[in-house]
Amino acid sequence: MTDASALADKADYRPSDDEPFMNARQIEYFKQKLLNWKEEILREARGTLVHLQAETENHPDLADRATSEADRSLELRTRDRQRKLISKIDEALRRIEDGSYGYCEDTGEPIGLGRLDARPIATLSVEAQERHERRERTHRDD
Repeated sequence: MTDASALADKADYRPSDDEPFMNARQIEYFKQKLLNWKEEILREARGTLVHLQAETENHPDLADRATSEADRSLELRTRDRQRKLISKIDEALRRIEDGSYGYCEDTGEPIGLGRLDARPIATLSVEAQERHERRERTHRDD
């Protein structure tokens, strides 16, 4: 384990503005955060698969069958959203590897540490995201 990963593994470590942006310690912190998030999603997906395989009983009551189908549909939609999230996590991990992680795709400026901590897959700074959302609203209203 590298020095940075040993330091980032400490449960009390939080990236701060007092240290250089995207130093080895911060990069390792975000990498571990992304990998842990991905593993949690995959673990939940495996549980869903087991649950759906076990939930093959045929309900004689129409209301029970409808409830079961609605639950299954909701679970599958949730897993589909999480599949897309895994793709975004993988993209963030690639950005860590190529050195572009933590920098806004629009402006090239650093994305705030607070934003990255809250949303480690963020690709835009808060300002760039707000501009993007304003443009979307404007074009959606046309």
